[in-house]
Amino acid sequence: MSAAVAQPKKRKLDWRILLLLPVPILWGWLAQEGHLQKAENLLLDQRYRIRGNLAAPVKVYYVDVDTRGIQRIGERPWDRARFAEAAQLLIEKGGAKSVAFDFVFSELAHSELVNREKAVAGNTALAKISRRYPQIVFAAQYTGGEARTQHGTRKFPLLRLGFTNREKNDIPELPAYPIVSPLRSGTLGLIDIDYDFQDDQVPRWAPLFAEAALTDFWHMGLQLACIELGVPPGSLRRAGAHIEIFNPESGEVLRRIPVTDQQLLEINWFSDWDDQNYNPRSSIADVLIAGEWLNSENPDERKQAEEFFPRFAGATVLIGPVDPLLQDLAPTPFDGDPVPKVGGHGNLIKTIISEQYLQRTPPWVMWAGVLGLSIVVTSLAVSGGARSLLAKLIALLVIAAYAIIGIHQFSENHLILPMAAPLGAAFSTGFIAILWQLLQEEKQKGRIKNMFGTYLAPELVNRMVESKEDPQLGGHEEIITAYFSDIQSFSTFSELMPASQLVDLMNEYLTACTDIVQEERGTLDKYIGDAVVAIYGAPLPVPDHAFRACTATIRVQKAIEELRQKWRSEGNKWPPIVHYLRARLGLNTGSAIVGNMGSRSRFSYTMMGDNVNLAARMESGAKSLGVYTMITEATKLEAEKHGGDKIVFRFLDKIVVKGRTLPVPVYEVMGFRADLPQTAADCLGLHAQAIERYLAQDWDGAIQVFTKSAALEPYQPSKAHFIESNPSLIMIERCHKMKEHPPAPNWDGVFTMKEK
Repeated sequence: MSAAVAQPKKRKLDWRILLLLPVPILWGWLAQEGHLQKAENLLLDQRYRIRGNLAAPVKVYYVDVDTRGIQRIGERPWDRARFAEAAQLLIEKGGAKSVAFDFVFSELAHSELVNREKAVAGNTALAKISRRYPQIVFAAQYTGGEARTQHGTRKFPLLRLGFTNREKNDIPELPAYPIVSPLRSGTLGLIDIDYDFQDDQVPRWAPLFAEAALTDFWHMGLQLACIELGVPPGSLRRAGAHIEIFNPESGEVLRRIPVTDQQLLEINWFSDWDDQNYNPRSSIADVLIAGEWLNSENPDERKQAEEFFPRFAGATVLIGPVDPLLQDLAPTPFDGDPVPKVGGHGNLIKTIISEQYLQRTPPWVMWAGVLGLSIVVTSLAVSGGARSLLAKLIALLVIAAYAIIGIHQFSENHLILPMAAPLGAAFSTGFIAILWQLLQEEKQKGRIKNMFGTYLAPELVNRMVESKEDPQLGGHEEIITAYFSDIQSFSTFSELMPASQLVDLMNEYLTACTDIVQEERGTLDKYIGDAVVAIYGAPLPVPDHAFRACTATIRVQKAIEELRQKWRSEGNKWPPIVHYLRARLGLNTGSAIVGNMGSRSRFSYTMMGDNVNLAARMESGAKSLGVYTMITEATKLEAEKHGGDKIVFRFLDKIVVKGRTLPVPVYEVMGFRADLPQTAADCLGLHAQAIERYLAQDWDGAIQVFTKSAALEPYQPSKAHFIESNPSLIMIERCHKMKEHPPAPNWDGVFTMKEK
């Protein structure tokens, strides 16, 4: 029988997963078509930040064309002779291994208003160092503000876009003659970035070469890598899906660089721009000033200059624009705000020299991640039963594990696992599955509530829904606090009020009382006319049930006072007796039988037992002791275990209620200690003294002190309607009777109640 029941559940689960398959398939298609590239890039940037900075495998030093540098060189068009001077100083005085310019010294860069003689002199100065130092790399560029032809912007001949005929391809914007001569004296390096390939503004992909008629133009990063490896610039060749840096003399391959789409390399960013421990830099103004100070007559200036240049020893120096007004900025995986783009070339060199190339996975890995992760997460998300929550937590752990694996693979192996589509598919299918499950469960809950809610306690119905168990007859023993309340002189209300008005009054009264009972986690057992019967501690465990029950009595008495004020404010709507409505409450804590009781066709969740009866006696016996809330010592002690001294209790008497033989110490719940008036506190102290004299059979002494406490009692018959007595007055009357008919000398202070 059990197997027959389990099989449909399995088929239902399979169908649910199959119906959700279009969701991960949609995510996979979006990723395949490139629509998730921005999200993928953002997740990749987070992996960079988690991984942190990497140690640089090569010394890269940045010389900034910043605000100070521009003030030194002059506004555009710049004096190119100063750049030639800086490059020469960096090599000759600083010992730099190579120097590269991250801007093009093209003819187009000069305005028609420029001093032609000054321009020629600047180009000549650059040409001299170009011929003298092949380790100086000059920029060439297809894209950018100045890369223009007569017919518009030069287009980078990307092979993936079909630029395979080198004879028809544009050449990049080149340095002006004679900086680089037709015979190609001097070293050129492309500084382009393929932004179209990546769908955001972070420089991620560098095209390593461009095919043009008669020659190939190599990227600046490759040329600088050649110099760093000790071979001449241009010691490069294409070898299938790789570019090789080789030693022309020995033929040894020094680096084998993998390329994507035939010519692209993804830059592995090593650090954030602002960390000068990883990206040391100086202003070009400092280089020029230090060069001047080398010949200064001031020995301090010469010393500072001599101490300045050694920082460039053995470095690859990149001279690039960093002033924001030059608009050569872009964000990086580490830097959300735009930083100088020249940092991209430095990270490209580090990528090549360290051979820490980023690796992308084939498309099938993305599809495997999307479908596999979605199926596992969905299967766990829709798991029901007692382990439903655990299964959902495991589903979250599976998603987290995939993300952690992706972070680890990137940090340790430079492997970029697809994240956006697998995680997006897993979260969305899991969410839809859980929502689907919740809707089905709500539908089931509604069915059960419609069937049983009209005659079962709401708490029991909810437990049935959660456990999916049918209600059964029977009960079990539980430690609870039983709650009883009853309106004082309710029969008089029935006589004075028409039935419809009495119903309105009772509905308002019972609503206020019941709300408080349930707010304090009590279970409504039943209404018996005007009486409210409730259970604290069942059917659901409530460790502090006694304290909560006492709290409920205080709140109920306060709510009744507020109702009295409201009814008075409504004038003649109610008979005068309503303005003075009061209720008595009784509590007892102990073992009782709780459970579903009744006939097989109709039953309710209730409580039975001697301790329940004793709680009812507390409510009915409160009148004979002049109080409105009376509890047993068992309730007081249990409440104090959880509430400490937050509630003030007053010892009233040790009584034997009708129908029982054992005495029970009883107490009044006076209120919260924080809210207790000083008069009530004084009354409490006097009453305790009087009780001591009463138990010692000092009747006159007890009467004397009870008389003092009676004047301070919260309930005063002479000052409020329907207040018949109070504990002090009751005890004065009893002392007089005891004085006339004394108990035995060994009397234990127990008083036997004659009425219920």
